[in-house]
Amino acid sequence: MNGAGNDCYFKEESESFLIFCNDSTDPPTPHMYSKDSYFRVLDISMESHEISVTMFVAKDCYDSSGTSLNNNDPYFSLPIFPISSAKNKFIAVGCDTYATFSGSTYVTGCLSSCHSDLDVINGSCSGIGCCETSIPRDAYRYNISVASYNNHLGISDFNPCGYAFVAQDGFFSFSTDNLREPPFDMVPLVVDWLIPNQTCDDAKKNATTYMCQENSNCTDAENGNGYQCHCLKGFQGNPYLQNGCQDINECVILQPCVGICTNLPGTYNCSCSKGSRGDGKKDGNGCTPTKRFRSMDIVLGVSISFLLVLLGVSWLYWGLRERKISRRREKFFLENGGRLMLQKILSEREGSIESARIFTDEELKKATDHYHESRILGQGGQGTVYRGILADNTVVAIKKAKILDRSQVEEFINELIILSQINHRNVVKLIGCCFETEVPLLVYEFVTNGTLSDHIHKCGHESTLSWRARLRIAGETAGALSYLHSDASAQILHRDIKSTDILLDENYTAKVADFGASRLVPLDGTQLTTLVQGTLGYLDPEYLCSSQLTEKSDVYSFGVVLAELLTGLRALSFERAENERNLSLYFASAIKGERLFEIINPMVLNEGNSEEITEVAMLANQCLTVKGEDRPTMKEVAMELEGLMRVMDRHPWLNRSGDLEEAEHLLGERSSECDGILRSNASGSDDSISNQVSFEIESRR
Repeated sequence: MNGAGNDCYFKEESESFLIFCNDSTDPPTPHMYSKDSYFRVLDISMESHEISVTMFVAKDCYDSSGTSLNNNDPYFSLPIFPISSAKNKFIAVGCDTYATFSGSTYVTGCLSSCHSDLDVINGSCSGIGCCETSIPRDAYRYNISVASYNNHLGISDFNPCGYAFVAQDGFFSFSTDNLREPPFDMVPLVVDWLIPNQTCDDAKKNATTYMCQENSNCTDAENGNGYQCHCLKGFQGNPYLQNGCQDINECVILQPCVGICTNLPGTYNCSCSKGSRGDGKKDGNGCTPTKRFRSMDIVLGVSISFLLVLLGVSWLYWGLRERKISRRREKFFLENGGRLMLQKILSEREGSIESARIFTDEELKKATDHYHESRILGQGGQGTVYRGILADNTVVAIKKAKILDRSQVEEFINELIILSQINHRNVVKLIGCCFETEVPLLVYEFVTNGTLSDHIHKCGHESTLSWRARLRIAGETAGALSYLHSDASAQILHRDIKSTDILLDENYTAKVADFGASRLVPLDGTQLTTLVQGTLGYLDPEYLCSSQLTEKSDVYSFGVVLAELLTGLRALSFERAENERNLSLYFASAIKGERLFEIINPMVLNEGNSEEITEVAMLANQCLTVKGEDRPTMKEVAMELEGLMRVMDRHPWLNRSGDLEEAEHLLGERSSECDGILRSNASGSDDSISNQVSFEIESRR
């Protein structure tokens, strides 16, 4: 501490270990960096290498008319102390609130919404009135941003403000009263402290500056760049001071022995007194009086009996184990609807209709080398996808889902049957399933050439997609969605269309995939009311507000994909300027402001003509209309794109235009990187945030 002497703290460039006391308070309060700083020290732990400090709460408040009253976005930075990812949570509170937690190399956050204070559940931060998410490792600084979709209109009487903060895990317990106003202005935050900028191996090379003293060991910090010292087992104290780690007398403190206990440096020894035998430990064999056998025959008989019993028990164990595994597989098969699926398949086969194949657990384990991590094709919110090779050498994709609502098993089986009967060249084929595991496994055809997103946004693929190829892929995708909406045996809504769900085969033919979020529409044609589910940047704003899922929700998501094909921009990117981050809003704004050709991809401009580009852009803009009833159907979209392709086939000279200079001179300067970022002359510098946010719900305000 200040005033206590120059040798009372570890000196380094930022002076971060120096603690200042504010004597104007009673009792005096410790602070970091200066006695007036807002980093008030609440606790310092030598054993766990943690410091608890105070930090501000971010707020975003509105009056009943939706006018902003105040908005503060606190910023936190400590040069050498990383924020503890294990001891903190990022929390946002509000009924119309989304908040982000961002640093120089990461962005995360969450969304909280509700219509009434009756919707919220005290103690729950699951997204209704309150949400929370974890903190990334190696975070030395952050900025919290809180915003609202509708300026708290209609809810300001019980929730005028949204607020967010990073706080020690367990500090905050949400209740309805917290919606009216935050119960605090400052919250406790835990940071990890360490000896910075060196690993243990590097530090040990210089005995003069190496901080770990006798009876201690050195470990590289799990969070942050540096090392930490810990007293060895059997010692306690301060490992950074000479003779700081003192021996613990286990015989007095732990009392671990039933016999004689001898304390040793860093450990202890238990022994039995003369005339008894054993290890002398309370949690071991203890001490028993010594007995001498008169005949070795007794010892030999006991040994043989023990061996026979051991062999019998082993045989019984393995038999029961195999029986248990078999019963478990049978139990899962029944619970997951396997018997119902068999009945459905038999009835379908009588009608000569191709049905899904039922695989065994052993078949799929063998196909994936027991689900080895080298076979993983991808991981997401719905589950993990593995590359498998069946016994007939067929390559397949095997999806291992995370959860199954067992109350909806019959509906799940009906949907499986219908999805397996889909036979469309632009839809990934469902081959079969396995019911012998805790959660059913789905087996799909394997598509070899990656996703449309890979080919639009990654450097190695961008040049391979011509304007004609992009238009054909758009038409094939629209045709597949039109088939699912109108021509399948039951109307199917995909609910999560995005460029990563459109796969390309070796001929660049589009195949719509990932039906993990899809739903069947009831035969009576009623709307589906569901929990909001989708992906940031593609989510239909009308569906987000009403939870009413219709075929027009897929139309909106397809409109975003069309905009990606035209511009080469990602659906959402924090590396673009703030008014350009959301592609659907940016695209609609460019059309409204007659700036369409400023954002079109240069390859599209070079290969297409202005009339084709404008026609496709207007179609995308219709799909992105906020009101679902004003959007076209997928059948109308598919017919429009098919008609445009026919015109291009009849008049191939239209694919090049001699008057594109008028459009090209409107283009701004493009980034030299091929990450889908476009900079216009008026846009200024890019946002420094480089990662996408980790939550999966987004809406257009």
